[in-house]
Amino acid sequence: MSRRSPRPGVKRVYEPSEASDGTRVLVDRIWPRGLTKEHAGVDVWLKDIAPSAGLTTWFGHDPNRWREF
Repeated sequence: MSRRSPRPGVKRVYEPSEASDGTRVLVDRIWPRGLTKEHAGVDVWLKDIAPSAGLTTWFGHDPNRWREF
């Protein structure tokens, strides 16, 4: 019998946490501006695996670059 693992979801850290979120992981090198750690409800902050500053600058929130990013 196979068990399905829960599928990871994506949610902005500024959105309120909900019980259905499960473990909340933040992947960013810089803590979000204006947000306290208590209010964020983040369980794990993985800043060391976040994209580099250069890569983030190159991406520039351009939807056409999302796949390569």
